[in-house]
Amino acid sequence: MENFNYFMPTKMMFGSDVVKRELGNINLGKKALIVTGKTSAKLCGALDDVLQALNGEYAIFDQVGNNPTVENVLQGGKFARENSCDYVIAIGGGSPLDAAKVIAILAVNDVHPLDLYKSGWQNEALPIIAIPTTSGTGSEVTQYAVLTIEESETKKGLGGPDLFPKVAFLDPEYTDSLPLQITIDTAVDALSHLIEGYFSKRSTAASDLVALQGISLWGTAISALREGNLNRDIRRNLLLASSLGGITIAQTGTTLVHALGYSLTYYHGYPHGRANGVLFAEYLRYTAGVALEKVQTVLDLLGLSSVDEFADVMNDLFSDYAGKLGLSETMINSYVKKAMQTKNVGNSLGNPSAKELTRILEAIV
Repeated sequence: MENFNYFMPTKMMFGSDVVKRELGNINLGKKALIVTGKTSAKLCGALDDVLQALNGEYAIFDQVGNNPTVENVLQGGKFARENSCDYVIAIGGGSPLDAAKVIAILAVNDVHPLDLYKSGWQNEALPIIAIPTTSGTGSEVTQYAVLTIEESETKKGLGGPDLFPKVAFLDPEYTDSLPLQITIDTAVDALSHLIEGYFSKRSTAASDLVALQGISLWGTAISALREGNLNRDIRRNLLLASSLGGITIAQTGTTLVHALGYSLTYYHGYPHGRANGVLFAEYLRYTAGVALEKVQTVLDLLGLSSVDEFADVMNDLFSDYAGKLGLSETMINSYVKKAMQTKNVGNSLGNPSAKELTRILEAIV
């Protein structure tokens, strides 16, 4: 067996009412900075549960937008310092969770966020509690945070071991209020983490066990996602699959799907999971040329017979968006150039070239 390392320090606590039962037993500091978006944490009940269970003081920063920017986290870091917060509770989807991680750094490092990409940070980030309200990013169990970088017209991730949340509370009930399309977008994001992690050059025997279990769980939700009929059991499976996806990419990173998808999000406004979804079938076709056995394993776990059938699933889930990007040759060349500069492409099996990435984009227009 190959040599490998495996590091996943986040304590996961999963189940109904877990925040109400357990948050009061966690002692990470005297004053919490609660980081959320403007509405989702309130609508799903997570914020109320936190406020009822929380011991000690708190301040609320609820200004995180979709695809958080440098300016957004600068504002949050300043707020944290002004309020003398000594730990962070992040509530929401990937945007609030990722923003909270960077804010946890800026709370104790008075630097510009772009400098974090160049030279890291000196003081360890504030400890973080993460409470996901979507079944998508798995950020509650990763050391990564992704920001929108306007100067580069893209999204870019940073990471460090202190960005792993200390505790992740996972309650499927918080996902009940999600609209169907957001449920689909985030679910496909989770699937992309699972599959990309399994297809990553950095995958190991341990990460594969996690990824394959997550893919199998995700497969139980295909019919429900297609039909728009999601019960609590399906939402439970999707939430667990999402966290397993996060655990996977914490070890393996992501691949070319993320590299290409960032441009579809930045320039075309596609939510992250949707951007990955419209690329997904072509990614599997490419990977089948270099790792057919792995692709067949994924299809078997999903209960699908072929990449064409997988494409049918993605087309059903994104019927209003697939094939409607209208990418010009100039756009494709620009997006491929950006992607080729990322670590994600280098992490992909088969060492894909710019020509192969171009073919993938040409196939989805």
